[in-house]
Amino acid sequence: MAHLTNPQAEELLDKEIPVLDHGFVRLIDYMGTDERIVQAARVSYGHGTKTVRQDAGLIDYLLRHEHTSPFEHVVLEFHCKMPIFVARQWIRHRTARVNEISGRYSVMTDECYLPPEEQVRYQSADNKQGRSTEEVPPELRRKVLDILLADQQTVYASYETLLQDGLAKELARINLPLSLYTEWYWQIDLHNLFHFLKLRLDAHAQWEIREYGRVMADMARAVAPSAYASFERHVLGAHRFSSDELAALRAWKEGAPSPLTGSAQTEFEAKLADITKA
Repeated sequence: MAHLTNPQAEELLDKEIPVLDHGFVRLIDYMGTDERIVQAARVSYGHGTKTVRQDAGLIDYLLRHEHTSPFEHVVLEFHCKMPIFVARQWIRHRTARVNEISGRYSVMTDECYLPPEEQVRYQSADNKQGRSTEEVPPELRRKVLDILLADQQTVYASYETLLQDGLAKELARINLPLSLYTEWYWQIDLHNLFHFLKLRLDAHAQWEIREYGRVMADMARAVAPSAYASFERHVLGAHRFSSDELAALRAWKEGAPSPLTGSAQTEFEAKLADITKA
């Protein structure tokens, strides 16, 4: 079988796309394109349709009806550099193959993440794991950044001192901060990459990892544009309603009280606001 390529993806290969202040994402390699998805799907019933439009229709049908296995035949490999706290969120997606730089063997680089001033926010009052949208005064933003920078510089200087004294790298590293940058190679199939992007492009995800998700989404689109268009249509741009929410939807249509309460009602109203906005 011929090696499948996409001109847009070929242009991205080995290019460092900057993310945050010191990070990046590189598309190292990929296997398969939209055509591979179609080939994998057709193996069970012959050649079927042939045109690009018909191929896109088949891909859309597969994704719309959650026939996921053909998407697993497209694989992307990334070289990523990110703060350790982002990596620890990222690694929760256990459906990839990962090889990370090790502080036991390598001297860690003196690069730590400092958020842009506009991302210095208060704790959200209604989201235990997120930032508030409330504006933080400029003097407090500057104070926060000064504290972060001073601590980072102090800890890394201590790390260098321990190394100069001959301490083992695996011990010298243990006080390094979560803001320190790490790197890895991350290989994942398209089906599981779509799941990663569904979660990490969501507005509730931490801003920093959303920035990586945004770049990786562009790379996925370059590799398999028809598949990504269907993913945008049926996943990113869609809402799923539970049976309780469907009951609330019927009640809303009939002008009756909603059976939902509390946070369930709040989430339902947010979905309604999204689908009914102009």
